[in-house]
Amino acid sequence: MMQEKQKVTPYQADDSKKEQVSRMFDNIAPYYDFLNRLLSLGIDKSWRRKAIGRLSAHKPEKLLDVATGTADLAVEAQKQLGCKEIVGVDISEEMLEIGRKKLDKRQLSDIIRLESGDSENLHFPDNSFDASTVAFGVRNFENLDKGLKEINRVLKPGGQIVVLEFSRPRMFPFKQAFNAYFKYILPLIGRLTSKDKRAYSYLYESVQAFPDGPDFVERLEKAGFSKASFKPLTLGICTIYQAEK
Repeated sequence: MMQEKQKVTPYQADDSKKEQVSRMFDNIAPYYDFLNRLLSLGIDKSWRRKAIGRLSAHKPEKLLDVATGTADLAVEAQKQLGCKEIVGVDISEEMLEIGRKKLDKRQLSDIIRLESGDSENLHFPDNSFDASTVAFGVRNFENLDKGLKEINRVLKPGGQIVVLEFSRPRMFPFKQAFNAYFKYILPLIGRLTSKDKRAYSYLYESVQAFPDGPDFVERLEKAGFSKASFKPLTLGICTIYQAEK
């Protein structure tokens, strides 16, 4: 059964979660890709490959990558799917700037376009995209249901959504070991490297508060999607969700 959990924000501040998340990612942007590889021991690359692989049978020509960050998932989508057009949106301009440099280096800027954009107020017409992806971004939405409904709106009928997100391992003793790493060791490394005291503590807290597994499937269905499913990866550290408009 779907449960509402306490809203978790990066900082103890009066501004909105959206503003805090934008500020947090602007702060850690220069270190983001390096810390992803380091803290996940490189497994995050495999997760992205598997997530994009879920779209291969659908052959989307136009794809929207929400919360695109530094465009890692968009690049993987182009590599696997050969889309004619990919649009990545994010609320952190610093992350987008790093992503644009990455695209220029790979000569992908004519296919992948990065724009400042808010998941809950997407500036695209209805029925614009064949597929949409979100990697490690939905738990940062200010209003999860509104964000999912917006993605549904801009997808064409039959369009696919694939979400890659952290989840909570359930298996003993892996659950206990992972929680200790995620709660104590990862924030320490992140704090020393990125100089942001809260960013990687927020990561742990936001994962604990996120409605994962069947609860997120229910949120997808509530937003208007059908055929929703989920597949845990790496003993439940991460989960791929997929659904259809």
